[in-house]
Amino acid sequence: MYKNKVLLVTGGTGSFGNMVVKHFINTEIKEIIIFSRDEKKQDEMRNKYSNDKLKFIIGDIRDLQSISEATMGVDFIFHAAALKQVPSCEFYPLEAVKTNILGAENVLHAAYMNGVQKIVVLSTDKAVLPINAMGISKAMMEKLMVGKARRNNTGNTIFCATRYGNVMGSRGSVIPLFIDQILSGGDITITDPEMTRFMMSLPESVDLVKFAFDHANNGDIFVHKAPAATVLNVAMALKHIFNADNNIRIIGARHGEKKYETLCNGEEMSKADDMGGFYRVPMDSRGLNYTEKLESDLQKSVMKNEYNSDNTKQLNLEDTIELLLTLDIVKENMKRIKS
Repeated sequence: MYKNKVLLVTGGTGSFGNMVVKHFINTEIKEIIIFSRDEKKQDEMRNKYSNDKLKFIIGDIRDLQSISEATMGVDFIFHAAALKQVPSCEFYPLEAVKTNILGAENVLHAAYMNGVQKIVVLSTDKAVLPINAMGISKAMMEKLMVGKARRNNTGNTIFCATRYGNVMGSRGSVIPLFIDQILSGGDITITDPEMTRFMMSLPESVDLVKFAFDHANNGDIFVHKAPAATVLNVAMALKHIFNADNNIRIIGARHGEKKYETLCNGEEMSKADDMGGFYRVPMDSRGLNYTEKLESDLQKSVMKNEYNSDNTKQLNLEDTIELLLTLDIVKENMKRIKS
């Protein structure tokens, strides 16, 4: 599927972009384009991989011309560029609008105009029943994607989305913060000990995008099933792994923060396709006249419970320790301590 193809990753210098490069660089893919604003991170990434398959473009998704030129000749797009920090978006919501909504529209429009075969936009649990600016902006990004898919009658470009909960070890994840706090000898700051978060690894985040590319119909949204753990268990597990005695200090929830993550609401679950390790939420493909009801709606009209980090499989402390020991960030810091 990827042989001799060109893949563009917006926001490609982040945790997800680096994992994409590690996964695809030794495949038959022709070229991987990293599109982002950060020249320093691009230079670091260029030196790190030193591979002719990698191409770097400095640009901004807020600039339509910039992303339009970058997508010429591109076959696939992973759209990962976003403002992701919940508190930052709460204080500067218009910036979230400019990047997560208007910027996403630019990427979607450029993909359509340049005949990109498939585009996956990366969304978040916070887009489901959103209570914060980041989630609202990502929910609108999903609506833009579905709107493009609904109007794309030719099917020349497939538009779809993936939703993520907590991705362990990614930028903004609590795990790197806890490790830094443990190694510095300070308090481990916990917002709410009963707060639950999905426990998905970075490789699994790439698996979700690949699954979407392989199985997507226009307008689909995909979710990866994952276990969850309380924030307290994550902190206690890391203390055990690093044999640490740091104090735990409760600081309370941050601006716009949810107690648990929701990846599919009840309405979506009532029509979702269970695909083993994934859920697929298809778009409503009807027009505005509503003369016919979707056959799938007739078959799946019973409301179901939402899928969230409170009703998925819960990891106990031992399970959490075992899972965290598989993470590169944990392994690397353990080696650093021993050396």
